[in-house]
Amino acid sequence: MKWDLRMAAARREIWKASDMRRLLAELGLEISVGKMSSLSGQPTSIRLDDLEVICDALGCGPEQLLLREPGKVQAHPVADVDTQDVAVGQSPAVRPVRRSGRTAPP
Repeated sequence: MKWDLRMAAARREIWKASDMRRLLAELGLEISVGKMSSLSGQPTSIRLDDLEVICDALGCGPEQLLLREPGKVQAHPVADVDTQDVAVGQSPAVRPVRRSGRTAPP
């Protein structure tokens, strides 16, 4: 995911972090200078309550702040399924695999 707060703020003609902090404070979200600096870049995490206030302040939805980056996550190969045991619309049967050194369940 890509965090795009700067563009969302620019659409509202908010160019300075101090203006953004003031707008958020009016809505009850006090953000320190350091945290605002983090939010202006690429934060590692954000509280959902904070995200909701930011969205309200900018008049946007989270989909305008959190942008997907297709292809960034590598797909894992899907396990082979024995197709002859699976009817259309049904899930494949689960087959337990015995591990060495362990007893079978009762």
